[in-house]
Amino acid sequence: MTEFVLVPGLFTGPRVWRATAEKLTARGARTHTVDLGPADDPETHIARVVETVDAIGAAGDERDVVLVGHDYGMHPAVGAADRRAHRVARIVYVDTALVQDGVPALVALADHEVRERLAAAADTTGELPPPARDEWHRWGSTAGLSDEDLDLLTASAAAQPLGTLARPLRLTDGSEGVPTTGVLCAESGATIATVRMLLNFGDPMLKALARPDVTFFELPTGHWPMLSCPEELANVLLAAAAGMGTSLMTAEEEPETPGYLRPFLFDVPEIPRERRGTIDLYVPEGAEVPPRPAILFVHGGPVPAGAEPTPRDWTTFVAYGRYAADQGVVGVTLDHRLHDVSAYPTAARDLADAVAEVRADPRVDAERIALWFFSGSGPMTAPWLSEPPPWLRCVAACYPIMAPLPGWGVNDPGFRPAEVVARGGTLPFVLVRAGLESSAVAATVAEFVAAAEAGGAPVTVLDVPDGHHGFEGLDHTDSARTAVREAMRLVLKRLGSG
Repeated sequence: MTEFVLVPGLFTGPRVWRATAEKLTARGARTHTVDLGPADDPETHIARVVETVDAIGAAGDERDVVLVGHDYGMHPAVGAADRRAHRVARIVYVDTALVQDGVPALVALADHEVRERLAAAADTTGELPPPARDEWHRWGSTAGLSDEDLDLLTASAAAQPLGTLARPLRLTDGSEGVPTTGVLCAESGATIATVRMLLNFGDPMLKALARPDVTFFELPTGHWPMLSCPEELANVLLAAAAGMGTSLMTAEEEPETPGYLRPFLFDVPEIPRERRGTIDLYVPEGAEVPPRPAILFVHGGPVPAGAEPTPRDWTTFVAYGRYAADQGVVGVTLDHRLHDVSAYPTAARDLADAVAEVRADPRVDAERIALWFFSGSGPMTAPWLSEPPPWLRCVAACYPIMAPLPGWGVNDPGFRPAEVVARGGTLPFVLVRAGLESSAVAATVAEFVAAAEAGGAPVTVLDVPDGHHGFEGLDHTDSARTAVREAMRLVLKRLGSG
C-alpha cells in the first residue's frame, strides 16, 4: 500500500491538502499531511517531515513512501528524502522549481519584488505575512480556483518564518538516486514542452531531469491543483507512484534536436554575417548606397547564461537574418541577457544598446528601423509601444508571451504591453499567433489583442492554426510559411521597402 506524505507550501497548512487526501484514501492509499508549523530554519521543517516518515515505519511494515511537496514544501520534503532515502520510493514536485543543496528557498520565491526586498534585508528572524484575498495571484496562477477556494486559502493562511526562506538548505547526496516526478501546472506557464526546451538549452541544473526514472505530468490548472482539481491531482499522484508519466529521455535515447536548431520553414540564401560584439548583421549586397532599413530580431527566453549555442547562432535566427537581407534590408540578430524572468530591465537595456549601434552603422538608414520579437521577449515590446521614437516604423512578434506568466512572479508594470495598447497608439504591430500555443501563453496574447482593439491600436494578427510555439522548426506547413512571409511583407511595407 502506497503511503503519501503531503507537505504544504508557502502560507498554507494541512487543510489545503484535505480534498486531495480524501481522493487518495478513497482509492486505497494512505495519506499523512505534515503540519510544518513555526520554525527558525529549514532543518526544523525537515525534522517534522522525517518524523512523519519514521512514524509510518514504526510497525515494521514494508511500505512505499511517496513524498509530495508544493512550492516551499518541496524544501523540507527533499531534505527528508535526503535523510531517509532508503524509505522513499519517489519524490513528487507539485508546480515547484528544483531544490538544490546550499540554495535557500528565497531564490525561488514567486513574487520577485518581495524576494529582492527580503534578500536585501537579510532578515532571518521575522515573518513574511500571508497575502490578502486579492493578492494570491502574486504567488502563482489562481486559475481554476473558486471563490470558496480563495476564501479557504485566505482564512487558513499563516505567516512564513523568514528563517525557513533565507537560510540555505543543506543536502548530502542521499536523495540523488530517488525516482522523481514533476507535476506541472500549465496555467502557471510550466509545461512539459517548456521543460524540454530548457533542458535543450543545456542548463546544467536540469541535466538530472533526463534520467529515465524522472517523469512528468501536466495539469491544465493554476498553482494550487490540490484545491482546483483534487481528483485529477490524486490520479496523477497515484500514477506517479506507479512509475508512470512522461520521461524526457530514456537510457537509450539521444536528446531530441530542439525546434530552433532544426531547418527553417523555407530555404533562404547563404548570406554571410558580420559579427560585432553581441550583434550579427546580415547586409544586402550594395547596401552602402543608399543606406537600407534594418530589422532587429529579438530572441525570447529566459535562456540560461552559458547556454550553447547562443540564440544568434540558432538556425531560426540565422534564417531570419538572411531572409531580411534577401529582401533588401539589413537583418540583425543579437544576444541579450534575459537569463532569468527578473532580468527584463537588463535585457531591455541590451536591446536599446544594440538598436543604437545598428542605427549608427553608415549602411543603415537610421530613420527606418523595425523590431521583431519572439516568445519570451514579448514583454519587452512595452517600452517601445509606450513611447515610440519616430524612427521606429513597426513592431512584429512571433508566438509572443505578451505578459509575464503567473508563475514568474514578475509584477513590473513597465513590461505589460496590454496596458500600453489599451491607451491607444499609432505604432503598427504585426502579431503572428500560434494556434497550438499553451493555454497560459495564449491568455496573454488574447489579453493584448483585446486591449489593442479597445484602445484602437493598429495590431494586425496573422494566425498559424496548426503551429506550435517555435513553429519555424517544428511545423513546416503552408499556414506557417504564409504567415511568416506575410509578416515580412507588412514589416517591409512599413519600412518603405516593400
